[in-house]
Amino acid sequence: MSEKRGHMKPPMAGEKAKDFKGTLKKLIRYMSVFKIQMLLVFVFAVGGTIFNIVGPKILGKATTEIFNGLISQVSGGDGINFEKLGHILLLTLCLYVVSALFSFIQGYIMTGISQKTTYRLRKEISQKIHKMPMNYFDTKPVGEVLSRVTNDVDTLGQSLNQSATQLITSVTTIIGVLIMMLSISPIMTLVALLLLPISGIFLAFVMKHSQKYFKSQQEYLGNVNGQVEEIYSGHNIVKVFNKENDVIHEFDAMNGKLYDSAWKSQFFSGMMMPIMQFIGNIGYVAVSILGGFLVLKNRIEVGDIQSFIQYVRNFTQPITQIAQVSNMLQMTAAASERVFEFLEEEEEDQFVENAVSVDNLEGNVEFEHVNFGYQKDKTIINDFSVKVKEGQKIAIVGPTGAGKTTMIKLLMRFYDVNSGAIKIDGHDVRNFNRSELRKMFGMVLQDTWLFHGSIKENIRYGNLEATDEDVVKAAKAAHVHHFVQTLPGGYDMELNEEASNVSQGQKQLLTIARAILADPKILILDEATSSVDTRTEVLIQKAMDNLMRGRTSFIIAHRLSTIRDADMILVMKDGDIVEQGKHEELLKQGGFYAELYNSQFEQG
Repeated sequence: MSEKRGHMKPPMAGEKAKDFKGTLKKLIRYMSVFKIQMLLVFVFAVGGTIFNIVGPKILGKATTEIFNGLISQVSGGDGINFEKLGHILLLTLCLYVVSALFSFIQGYIMTGISQKTTYRLRKEISQKIHKMPMNYFDTKPVGEVLSRVTNDVDTLGQSLNQSATQLITSVTTIIGVLIMMLSISPIMTLVALLLLPISGIFLAFVMKHSQKYFKSQQEYLGNVNGQVEEIYSGHNIVKVFNKENDVIHEFDAMNGKLYDSAWKSQFFSGMMMPIMQFIGNIGYVAVSILGGFLVLKNRIEVGDIQSFIQYVRNFTQPITQIAQVSNMLQMTAAASERVFEFLEEEEEDQFVENAVSVDNLEGNVEFEHVNFGYQKDKTIINDFSVKVKEGQKIAIVGPTGAGKTTMIKLLMRFYDVNSGAIKIDGHDVRNFNRSELRKMFGMVLQDTWLFHGSIKENIRYGNLEATDEDVVKAAKAAHVHHFVQTLPGGYDMELNEEASNVSQGQKQLLTIARAILADPKILILDEATSSVDTRTEVLIQKAMDNLMRGRTSFIIAHRLSTIRDADMILVMKDGDIVEQGKHEELLKQGGFYAELYNSQFEQG
């Protein structure tokens, strides 16, 4: 596609929503259609976690049985009771299998929920785009809109899938493990819990110092990506002006800053695990010494020490996970907020009561005292009035900013007039359904738009019901058939993403063929011959003549020499028609049009 793409910026790690609670409530309401599945996820996640928690205590019984059996054997007793030991181990295995099965089921259900949610969001965003007023897209960068559809929805889906189940299992694990630890020994539990504040102090210290580096890392990463994208898209200009070394130096400076901040952020975050392991190992030593003392006092069994150490290990892990989940929830809320903001944007009215049918309309157009401004306090079109009969060729000329393109946008009802009216065959355009109204129009713009697909598909975009013969016929009328036949694959040749495998003039001819196939009542042409050679300009002019034959046509004229045969020329200046008439009449008047025409002629 030929339109420029803005740089898409994904949500930064740690980016926060403006209304965290409100956005999460909105997300929960949005996902209420999955309430049964969410309940099943909760049940299976809790069930799987509980079965997993019970395992170590039963496994501790096996250790105790082995220890008691060995002591008994030394004392001349029966030794290890392998049958009882086998039952304990089999029970433990069954618990872990059931736990794994439950975890698999909840993971399967939660993946389905998150993917269905993202599928639904993308579908609603796609539908929303077609209902939004043109004003939104005129005021927002392309990358900003694309980022909502891609990055934000992806972030929401991924973080939702991970955070929901991890939060359930982490909380369940903490509560369950705490209960199991207390059931073994309250004193040992107290010693283990004393280590948590120490861990928290160290983690807070590390996070405080690493956060600023993570933030600067994201900032410099965005700068580096932006510079690479910018230079790659304009590498021809860089080479022409011999700026390769300057670009490399600029990149090296940015890359160096990124390296510095990334190294520091990764170093600090890398310190967290060794610190946690060190404190955890101190805890294991304390638990083992205290446990041995309690075994000697017959307060606990030998296997309980093993179970308790496993529980200590299992207790610290979900606390770390909850910290990660809180960050993921922030990302979820930030992404959700941006998506919901987009979905809640004001829509333009698509339908009207008792809409006028476009059938049997002929293409007479009338502008009645049209007044318009993109902002209420800044009027662009002051008092525009003109009558156009069906089949007439109307040229709109004037300097940049005169209001030429604005008139076309009003005609197609991309915007509504502030006052006055635009009528087609006597019917106000506001009395048509928007989609029906636009069926009457065909557009050929200066900025050609061709999508990734075959030439045949690009031409057929004007009328999806058209046959291959119709496509060829339209191509012949647009004087592009001969060129297409010379291409490898002909009409089946694939255009690449930017349609750079055909020239600018050929793109223009293909868009004209598309408009011919659409067979509209009213044509809007933005002359696009300024960037093509003389021969191609002649072809485009012939194709446009074929396209305009028998249709009401509005031409935004750039080269005044191409509109000499127009039925009427509207000369615009500062939002008003200052002159109107045929080419020869306007030249004789010696007014603003004559001044424009002569200045172009002198420059030519």
